[in-house]
This record gives sequence, C-alpha cells and structure tokens, in this order.
Amino acid sequence: MFDRHLLPLQKRLLEPPAARLAQAGISADTVTILGFVVGLAVVPLLAYGQYTAALAVILANRALDGLDGALARRTRPTDRGAFLDIALDFVFYALVPFGFALADPATNALPAATLLLAFVGTGSSFLAFAAVAARRGMSSAAYPGKGFHYLGGLTEGAETIAVFMAMCLWPSAFEIIAYAFAALCGLTTLTRWWWGWRAFAADTPRGTGDRPTSSTASKTRKGKATGVELAS
Repeated sequence: MFDRHLLPLQKRLLEPPAARLAQAGISADTVTILGFVVGLAVVPLLAYGQYTAALAVILANRALDGLDGALARRTRPTDRGAFLDIALDFVFYALVPFGFALADPATNALPAATLLLAFVGTGSSFLAFAAVAARRGMSSAAYPGKGFHYLGGLTEGAETIAVFMAMCLWPSAFEIIAYAFAALCGLTTLTRWWWGWRAFAADTPRGTGDRPTSSTASKTRKGKATGVELAS
C-alpha cells in the first residue's frame, strides 16, 4: 500500500552506495545472494530469543534487497536477477514467522502457521497475476521500467517489514500481531483475486495492454526499487 510512495526516498538513499559498488565491479546478483545469506541468520537468532539482533538482520536484509535493484539499474538488469530476487524474497519472508515458532512452539506455532498460510495466499496471487499479465503485455505507470509485474494490496513490502519490526520489538505480542497481519493478508488475497477476475475477463483480447488501476501497480527487479514484496 505504501511501497510506491517510499520509492523516491529509497532511491535517494541507495543511489550513492549503488554507484560505489558499480565502480568496484560488484554485481547485483552478488548483493542479492549476500542479502539472503545474511537473512538466514534471523532463524537461529529468533529461535534463541535474540530479538534485537534479529531485527538488525531483518533491516540489513531489506537494505541489501533494495541496494541490489539500485545496482542493477546502474549495470545490466537481467531476467535471472529478477527471478533470483523475488524467489529469495519469498523465502526470507517465511523465515521470520518460522523463527518465532521455534522460539516458543507452544504459544507461537499456530499463529506462525496461520501467517505462513496467509503469505501463501498473497504470494500465489501475486505470482499468478504477474504470469498472466506478462503474457498479455500489461504494464503499470506506478512502477515503470520494471521487469516483473507487481500487484499491490493492503500488505506489501513496507507493511510486512513494519510488522516484522513490531514482532521483534514486542515479541510477547507475536500472537496478536501475527493473527492481525494474517487477516490483512487475507484481505489482500481476496482483492487480488477480484482484480485478476476483472483484469483477465474471458472476453478481453490477449495483448490489449489493458491493466487494472494504478493501485494494483507493477514491480520487480532488476530494476526493482522496493525492498515483497512479501510478501507479499
């Protein structure tokens, strides 16, 4: 919901380090993989109750996730890079609730499972829309120049990271936060189903370039500018 509004600020912050990395000959794919490797540390940190350190890892992962897109735009965006970025993002988003489930299985396992189920809904609707939209040649003015079609909703990348931060700051409230965000993800999934139902109506000719409203947007990398998309 807020991702596209944060793009100008993110661009200003990430362009200087991206320029230095490009001069050093570091590829966007390298930054993508590094960000994911860093993100893997969130599971043991959460499992052992190191919530402040886990929060630092989450922020580092998201910073690298945004940096790889800025770097790609300065070098050479590739389909492999776009695929790698979105694939690793979806796994990272699942790592956080999994880590909380390990921290306290008796209390956190069910809300974590509920949140993961909700992430399946947002992720599958996102990817399904993107696949058909790409075949039809659809695009969005909200995210011009992106290589992977993005469908917005109530729960996008910014909202997901804000929720992860809240979980780390108030771990005792994980159950409430997880259930509340899962409900919002459910609404996002329903609205995406509805947008897909309307955008891909049977009587709509393929390749007409028709597209949903700007709120449904499109995003990806490489040139992606946001840090999950989620999710989501």
